[in-house]
Amino acid sequence: MKHTLQQAAHLHENVPPDWYYRSLKENHFQRYWHTRRFQEAIKLIEKVKGEVLDIGCADGVFTKVILDGTKATKITGIDVLKPSIEWAKDHWKRNKKMKFELGDAHKLSYKSQQFEAVFAMEMLEHVFEPIKVLKEVKRVLKKGGYAVFLVPSENFLFRMLWPLWCRTRGRIWDHTHLHAYRKDFLVELCKQVGLETVENKKFILGMLQIIKVRKK
Repeated sequence: MKHTLQQAAHLHENVPPDWYYRSLKENHFQRYWHTRRFQEAIKLIEKVKGEVLDIGCADGVFTKVILDGTKATKITGIDVLKPSIEWAKDHWKRNKKMKFELGDAHKLSYKSQQFEAVFAMEMLEHVFEPIKVLKEVKRVLKKGGYAVFLVPSENFLFRMLWPLWCRTRGRIWDHTHLHAYRKDFLVELCKQVGLETVENKKFILGMLQIIKVRKK
């Protein structure tokens, strides 16, 4: 099955370029939701000496959190949305450690074993072929490197609230979730591609799941 960058961009074409940056300022619920994401991710971050990759970086708000936590020499954020990438390039242009570019998670344009760590925060539910993405993450990770994945856990509460959110402020995300990660489905997928799960936690009433994996 082949999908193009254009197809992925079309699926998310209603997302504003500065969605996360603006949402943290304008909406109390989103400020709480994303702040909790930041807090849980920071607990799993290890400092690195090399490069880090952030897949699905959007406007770069989370990319900056990752950079601050890892102390990486360089972080590259990729996304399918050109307006978001252009906004991030302009907004973060003074930080020379941050780089943003268009990219397809199914076929990463980086060398094997290039990155010390890879992050994909609430991104895997939006991709066409998660297994292919996870294989690419493993390929670009250095041996002993780690990755952090965050997904909606699709528990009962999330399945009740998500349709309501998609009828209000979150309407831009309607029909963009292509996969559901119930129970420990994500852990099983990582096991299939040879990534070892070393941390696994659910939070915000079980609606989000964050895991940390390592490449042996």
